[in-house]
Amino acid sequence: MSKSKWALGAAAVLALSIAVAGCGGGDKKAADAKKGPSGDVMVYTSIYPDIIDTLCKPNVAKAFPGLKVTWFQGGTEKVKTKIAGEIKANKIGADVLMVADPSYYYYLKDKDLLLDYVSPNCKDVIADKDPKGAWTAVRINNMIIAYNADKTKGDMIPKSWADLCDPKYKGKIAMPNPMLSGTAYVAVGAIADKLGWEYFDKLKANGLRVEEGNSAIQNKLLTGEYVAAMILEENVLKLREKKKEPLAVAYPAEGCVIINSPIGIFKTTKNPEGAKAMVDWWLTKEGQQAVVKGWMHSVRADVAVPNGAVKPLKDLLPGAIKIDWQKLAKEEAKIKEEFRTRVMDKK
Repeated sequence: MSKSKWALGAAAVLALSIAVAGCGGGDKKAADAKKGPSGDVMVYTSIYPDIIDTLCKPNVAKAFPGLKVTWFQGGTEKVKTKIAGEIKANKIGADVLMVADPSYYYYLKDKDLLLDYVSPNCKDVIADKDPKGAWTAVRINNMIIAYNADKTKGDMIPKSWADLCDPKYKGKIAMPNPMLSGTAYVAVGAIADKLGWEYFDKLKANGLRVEEGNSAIQNKLLTGEYVAAMILEENVLKLREKKKEPLAVAYPAEGCVIINSPIGIFKTTKNPEGAKAMVDWWLTKEGQQAVVKGWMHSVRADVAVPNGAVKPLKDLLPGAIKIDWQKLAKEEAKIKEEFRTRVMDKK
């Protein structure tokens, strides 16, 4: 073979090798892209522990096999206390936040602590969302009145928030503690704006009991110690489906307290791509179906209501109690103190 032919052949082989190598690199990049985000993501949330274990963890692991997601769970107020300490230490541990009180996200946004991120799936969200993407509603927590359908019948079934002030319920009504529960805090602020603080004076006079959590309220509704209680709809639906308990939902005539619980990303996140992927997934139809399986309402119109819900969200929204989220964010201490002195202080 001549030197010129040999050189041409070698050049061709070299070019082919480069092309093959290039294709291999492309395949690797495509494969890496298909795997999705990687690294660590820490989620702080008020979602109930059993829902995290049975729905959140397996669904997220399936969606993002390369992502290591750690969950810190606590009531909204417990999570807020943890974050307050971390803000003071300038060391926020969470990447993603999913707690029940939307007013807290207004507070964090005012402190410039949330990352603006408008997920492509925001277009499908019919509930509240920040225009710049600091937070987006991801699940609906609906505060209603619950009663025991086996023990409470006819005229004893409450039909409104005002009914709870009726002497026939004296000493037989309850609600969660707004000092510990984010959703209870929102309910107190919203109902006080709607009916006046005098409403809580009447509840106090009628023997309102304030319980630390929903479990105590549920159990005492079942035993008959309580006739009616302010509680989240999801707690009732869950007990009815899983344990076939006879609890029922009453949608108050003055309107439910509909809480558009958000998801947001802290600016301090060390894994913004992983955190964004989490937000994206929760807003997909698949992610929202996981929400509904946890007996909460979806923020999308194309996802069915939770099993056992009597009314869909679209029917509840028009008559819902209006909530001043900015006021709840700015006057939290004042509102909680007002409730404490009117309802919880012994007189």
